[in-house]
Amino acid sequence: MFQTIEYQADYINWDVLAMRDGSLLRDGLGIEDIRQTMEIKDKNRLARVTVLHDCLGCRTFEVPPSAAVRDVKRRIDAEAGLPPAQQRLWHRGRELSDDIKIVDLQKSQNQIFLELQSKGLKGGGRFGQTTPPLVDFLKDILRRYPEGGQILKELIQNAEDAGATEVRFLYDETQYGTETLWSKDMAQYQGPAFYAYNDAIFTPEDWHGIQEIARSRKKDDPLKVGRFGIGFNSVYHITDVPSIFSGDQIGMLDPHQTLFGPHESGQCWNLKEDSKEINELTDQFAPFIGVFGSTKETFKNGNFPGTFFRFPLRLQPSQLSSNVYDKQKVLELFESFRADADTVLLFLKSVQDVSLHVREADGTERLVFRVTASENKALKHERPNSIKILGTAINQYCKGVPSNSITCVTYHVNIVVEDESVKDAQKTSWLVCNCVGGRGMCTELDCLADELKFVPTIGIAMSLATNEEENGAVADFSGRAFCFLPLPPGEESKTGLPVHVSGFFGLTDNRRSIKWRELDQWRDPAALWNDLLVVNIVPKAYTTLILEAIKRMETEKNSDFPLSPERIYRLWPDENKIRVPWKPIVVPLFKDLLQHTVIYSVSNQWINVEQVHFSEMDERLEYTQSVLNYLQNSGKQIAKVPANIASAVHLTTSAAKAVKKVTPAVVRQVLRKSGHSGSAEEKLHLLEFVLSDGVYSELIGLELLPLQNGNFIPFSSSVSEQDVVYITSEEYPRSLFPGLEGRLLSDDLKPEVLAALKEAAKSRGRPCTQLQLLNPERFARLIKEVMNSVWPGRDVVVQWYPGLEEKKHPSVSWLKMVWKNLYIHFSDDLSVFDEMPLIPKTLLEENQTLVELVRFRNPSPIILEDESETQLPEYLADIIQKIGGVVLKKLDISVQHPLIKKYVHPPLPSAVLQIMEKMSLQKLCNQVASFPPTHKDALRAFLASLTDANEKEKRIIQELLIFKKIEKSSDESVPVFTGLKGSKVLHHTAKIPPGLRFSVPIIDSSDEATIRLANLLKIEQLKSTDCLKFVIEDIRSDFYSYDEIAQIMQWVLENLTFLKMRIQM
Repeated sequence: MFQTIEYQADYINWDVLAMRDGSLLRDGLGIEDIRQTMEIKDKNRLARVTVLHDCLGCRTFEVPPSAAVRDVKRRIDAEAGLPPAQQRLWHRGRELSDDIKIVDLQKSQNQIFLELQSKGLKGGGRFGQTTPPLVDFLKDILRRYPEGGQILKELIQNAEDAGATEVRFLYDETQYGTETLWSKDMAQYQGPAFYAYNDAIFTPEDWHGIQEIARSRKKDDPLKVGRFGIGFNSVYHITDVPSIFSGDQIGMLDPHQTLFGPHESGQCWNLKEDSKEINELTDQFAPFIGVFGSTKETFKNGNFPGTFFRFPLRLQPSQLSSNVYDKQKVLELFESFRADADTVLLFLKSVQDVSLHVREADGTERLVFRVTASENKALKHERPNSIKILGTAINQYCKGVPSNSITCVTYHVNIVVEDESVKDAQKTSWLVCNCVGGRGMCTELDCLADELKFVPTIGIAMSLATNEEENGAVADFSGRAFCFLPLPPGEESKTGLPVHVSGFFGLTDNRRSIKWRELDQWRDPAALWNDLLVVNIVPKAYTTLILEAIKRMETEKNSDFPLSPERIYRLWPDENKIRVPWKPIVVPLFKDLLQHTVIYSVSNQWINVEQVHFSEMDERLEYTQSVLNYLQNSGKQIAKVPANIASAVHLTTSAAKAVKKVTPAVVRQVLRKSGHSGSAEEKLHLLEFVLSDGVYSELIGLELLPLQNGNFIPFSSSVSEQDVVYITSEEYPRSLFPGLEGRLLSDDLKPEVLAALKEAAKSRGRPCTQLQLLNPERFARLIKEVMNSVWPGRDVVVQWYPGLEEKKHPSVSWLKMVWKNLYIHFSDDLSVFDEMPLIPKTLLEENQTLVELVRFRNPSPIILEDESETQLPEYLADIIQKIGGVVLKKLDISVQHPLIKKYVHPPLPSAVLQIMEKMSLQKLCNQVASFPPTHKDALRAFLASLTDANEKEKRIIQELLIFKKIEKSSDESVPVFTGLKGSKVLHHTAKIPPGLRFSVPIIDSSDEATIRLANLLKIEQLKSTDCLKFVIEDIRSDFYSYDEIAQIMQWVLENLTFLKMRIQM
């Protein structure tokens, strides 16, 4: 007990102390003997000198007992910059001279408290700012520092800094005895408590550090992130009297300074040296037995191989805090820790096991929650070796060893979470990359590292998900910021990155968030440090992680957590989602990444960005896969990347070196160079794509133009008629042009393809392709081409076998469609279709096997003999056909047109004469001359119905040998026919001798038809007297024989009276 007494009080009542240790008096030892014994025992131990000063605070130094006061002053000067001449050290109310030995100040223990006074500005009186009372100081910490799961994280961090591998938290409901305590005031701290255990042992520095509440040990050692700094003091949210058991010592802290004497803020016991007092205060130390492997044997042996803290719950408000704790609040503390417990171990190097336990009042203990970090068997050495390399790099940096490169290590780690409320353990797997910047990479960063005692370390972790989880947890992943441990959940800890980022960041005072260079802390060194860390180290660490993920995807294809290109692509940040402080990583990260083979091609290869053509084609489109397959088979490297990768490429690629994409222009270029020998379906897919940008002039030479016959021909700029390819439409359907499939664009095309080809066919000055849209003129051209192909001759009437494939004849519906188009588009003029066999001689029926068609001719040889109208006289139909005409009984209903009457005439003489006009007059006359008398009579009678005639018609009628001569043939029953031309017409009232011959043809006009025609043609008609004049002239010219003259004269005499009357008329 004497070795733990602090000599700051003005005096010590040795009698009281002796009476509290009766065993010493029973042994007959006096006070002086005890003092001498203790001095011998401690002569080789370092003395701990604690110096108190209103401005400098509390400073503790370890010095040899032989050291003098001047040595302590030198230590104060070295640390606080206060010259020894300005220092005045006081002990127990008296000022010490420089020569006094420390050993002379020691009594029964090796710890001495001195009070430091320094001269004012002019050498007299006390001067300087003061620190608030300890309780007030801690209360301020608690106001700023969060309550909740972060308390547990701080304790884990302390364990990590100590090199511990295991941390256990325990809520203990046990009520311990209150009889043998240091004082009766300690009774209230013997009940329920919260414990924190780790398997590391306190060092002397730790024992010092935990007493220095305003100064974290990391100031001296950058490798210690938070050793008992402000973070540790957050335990005062829970307790008023935290205690520590580690190695051979137990310490208790009392910030209220009421339990261990005036101005005493704690007490410490050594298991061996204070064993007697420990054994007497059994209830006081009972809470340190029976937990975490600590037993009575532990106390007997004088060493506990680990560390645990005991935090008795604050059961009633105190001056320090009004926050009262009970079991429910401890479990809530556990629950708040559980929220992100699966990532607590992610970036820790030492701690691999954290568990939460509850011990009930009856002593039964249960596991509430546990999280462990481990490696796969195949990679069991990877993480330890990586951490060793990382440690070496950190040491090198701290020692100032120059290196302008970054040291990165990557390892796989499994995090397993066991929860009492969940049957099966939850396992997550991670790929973690930790990096240490080299000294020399950034001068400003190095300077800040020395000033702040920081190290430029960064860790990046990606979640590895099984294939089943790919679309779940990974898709919803939200990256957070860590400072070795996860920062408290909330908006400030979110990064907007698809990975977790840990770093040696400068944090705000309450350690809840990272400092950033905002207006109020633009020049803050820690904020500047964080900015530099983000710009210089994070991108390189991030790049390393992605490259390592790619490497492992290739080499660990059969691992438990296989990587995929999609998963790796999701590692790339989306610049639109990144929180503002992290945006500076974007450009350097992307630039660094794109120097490597980080693009996954459709041929399953990781390639460089310069090699690839990026596809932004819609996967839902039918042609996409065909286009990509074609390019790939043509030797192009194709990649389909998500939006975040495409954005990264665009962001970092210079204008001079444009990103190569899969575009219609690229495909057209490849097609010109390599052609295409694939299927028709693939060609159509390629055609659809190369048309999509509307640059139709670049189609020339591409063998992708689909014809109706199934062939593909090259696009051409030729305007030659034989090269034209016509585009059919609803107005001009393909079925109109049978046999011309090689001249027509395929009509089995998608609407969008057809629309594009129609655009390509439109003329902008000069057509850019051989495609042409059908119009009336082109329709007529093609119809004539069809007909000339099927009926190549010149016959007026042709044979049509509708739908007969052998002859390639069009169907009945075809002719109907033709007439429909003639009606619509050629209502004013049908002359372009002259000589085309378009008029059926009979009515059309779908099942007909043979139909005769009549060609359009002008004048038309077609006469329509419609039963409902005027009918042709007998023999006329035969006559018309013999002179080259065609007689129709009926006109099919499909043959409707405003100009049809120009080509299909009614059965009128004028129409027949029009037909006759087409023949040469000689041929016509010969043909008519060959007619039998019945036909001649019928024709004469038909022509006689004319009411008027033009000169040409009159000339034709005059030439026709259809008029009967007066004279008889040898066969008196067969009349002799002649033409009006060169003949005389006997008036129907005239009388002449019977059987009389004339030297000129005399036409008998005894029939009405002859009379009408003679009158129409104004042919002179001979009367009886006129005939006698011809006879007299013929008699004079000896035309008649003697007998004929005698007969003539006899007839004259007999008809003299009649003749006289005619002469008189």
